[in-house]
Amino acid sequence: MEDLPTRDRLVFAALKLFGEKGYLSTSIQDILREAGANAGSLYHAFPTKQDVLIAVLDLYRQGIEPMLLAPAWDGVDDPIEKVFALLARYRGMLEATDCLYGCPIGSIALELHEPDPPVRELLSLNFTQWVGHIERCLDEAADRLPADLDRRMVAILVLNVMEGGVMQSRTHRSLEAFDASVAGLRDYLTRLQQATTTTEGRPT
Repeated sequence: MEDLPTRDRLVFAALKLFGEKGYLSTSIQDILREAGANAGSLYHAFPTKQDVLIAVLDLYRQGIEPMLLAPAWDGVDDPIEKVFALLARYRGMLEATDCLYGCPIGSIALELHEPDPPVRELLSLNFTQWVGHIERCLDEAADRLPADLDRRMVAILVLNVMEGGVMQSRTHRSLEAFDASVAGLRDYLTRLQQATTTTEGRPT
């Protein structure tokens, strides 16, 4: 990170700290220390702490595909397995941090009960974009799922499995809740596929 421009170092530092400590518990000094920057550099780029938050949320939005989806889906062709590969990436981040990892978007959304409109809009956009990627995976597997399935509803369920699993794992300092949530989702999607196969195999 040392080779990055100061502004980028500040945003990446804030992204990391907001995920680990939360927005309100992260001080400007924390961000400066993590980024190896001085206060003048920060206030030149970001007049307020909320401006830092907006930059973080925008970075996360732009980084969903290159920083999250592409590594998770590398070498995975099956669209339903892509869903579980993405969840496995979150599990890996939990495991690597002894269950301290928190999805920055989910953590901030829970922490800020009434965020200012620009913050709320970016939080909403991040969630919507995440759900959209999952929905496209399910669309690609549409021939293996019930024709009347609300695939967007299932995509929202996947997001809730991830966010809820991360939250409980952080609380319990254990992967048990995350693994149980993913296993429940796996069972649900397997049953949907089995039901589709059974229905298609019936004589008309």
